[in-house]
Amino acid sequence: MAYAIEHDRMLIGGELVHASGGEFDLSINPATEEVIGRSPRGTAEDVERAFAAADAAWPAWAALTPSERGARMRAFGEALRARAEDFLRIEVADTGNTITPMRGDVGHAVDSLTYYAGLIHELKGETIPATAENLHLTLREPYGVVARIAPFNHPLMFAVARTAAMLAAGNAVIVKPPETSPLSALLLAEVAREALPAGVFNIVTGPGATVGNAIVRHPGIKRIAFIGSPQTGRAIQRSAAEVAVKHVTLELGGKNPLIAFPDTDPDIIAATAVRGMNFSWQGQSCGSTSRLLLHEDIHDAVLERVVSAVAGLRLGDPFDPATDMGPVNSRIQHEKVLSFFETARHDGSRLMTGGRRPPGERFAKGFWVEPTVYADVKPGMRLWQEEVFGPILSVGRWKTVDEAVELANSTEYGLTGAVWTNDIRNALNVARRIRSGHVWINGCSNHFLGVPFGGMKNSGVGREEGIEEMISYTEAKTINIMLG
Repeated sequence: MAYAIEHDRMLIGGELVHASGGEFDLSINPATEEVIGRSPRGTAEDVERAFAAADAAWPAWAALTPSERGARMRAFGEALRARAEDFLRIEVADTGNTITPMRGDVGHAVDSLTYYAGLIHELKGETIPATAENLHLTLREPYGVVARIAPFNHPLMFAVARTAAMLAAGNAVIVKPPETSPLSALLLAEVAREALPAGVFNIVTGPGATVGNAIVRHPGIKRIAFIGSPQTGRAIQRSAAEVAVKHVTLELGGKNPLIAFPDTDPDIIAATAVRGMNFSWQGQSCGSTSRLLLHEDIHDAVLERVVSAVAGLRLGDPFDPATDMGPVNSRIQHEKVLSFFETARHDGSRLMTGGRRPPGERFAKGFWVEPTVYADVKPGMRLWQEEVFGPILSVGRWKTVDEAVELANSTEYGLTGAVWTNDIRNALNVARRIRSGHVWINGCSNHFLGVPFGGMKNSGVGREEGIEEMISYTEAKTINIMLG
């Protein structure tokens, strides 16, 4: 059978290979439900092969000078940039993400490689004046073989941008791509094979229950990073702890608040709320400000503008630059979003727009849902407490600053938050009281290279996107030189 996307081999030890069992998983276009490609259904044996290749490769990679390792990483980035349009075509078809915002993902991946390539010289130890007659110092050494389990909303970006720090620290990498959108990783395998030494970068596709579990439970993979749901994150922690003492970092979900004070412009708040919800990604972003907390004085004015803007979003062909929102990523996600619609029929919230599959023949197939706004959402409701990971914005109201903070913190999550006000005292007071790892004041959604990102509470542990991430892929070794 011929497929629209022909890349179908993963990367192990510098070779493009099929799975040891010879089986494949089919990938479908979420906009049409048509089969567009296939990916190897990796096995535990394939993970073992990838580990052996990475374990053999990392010492030589770590032994390169910082300049040499950085040069190889930058060459990897330029090779990715040369295939940017190919990656874009695959990712739009495989994820349902719309083409205009998707254009930035390759660039962000390349920028991350460049950033960490330049940071390698900062992997420094210390000298410690513990005694007067001896010399006490520390070194930073790589773990050796490390793993990244990537999510489906930005498959290529997370497979590259979130492995750059691993590579910079001198590790060899095993990437497990998302099983619902793995196809860009198979093109990535071809690029990485040419750009990096054999075994330094390995890609094993397949189900999380098989490939992901084999990675998590491999006693030789002591450092693992995961982006996904809190439920899966906790399962990873449990499973890893059963086989070895491991360093696991988790960037998990969010039910993130945007708090708007009465001294702000309703037009600006409405535009920010729509942008912060990431409707361009179908709301499938863990950092989305999916709870809009409006002061009672501006509540009605902002809500009216938000509803108008969301109702005007254009759904359609994700390859069309005029399209504002595509389908959600998979059948599983589609069913989850529809279940929120069903729950909300009976919980007392007020549906303002959306709340269904779009009408018409164009949307009869595919995992389509309308961009949706609910008002009068309260802390006891599922819409307030659970991450939808879909295009649903929940709106609540507040009267006092203490109430706003209490509402903001009233979920298990603590990934991002946003505060909008022209009063610097209110801005800093509330930003410090929000129990989230990443807070914007008069902004939302933006990530900045070098600025750490990560969550509090059940939104995760560890920080990424800054120098802390690179250091986290090393272990400190202390050497005492006895001179006295």
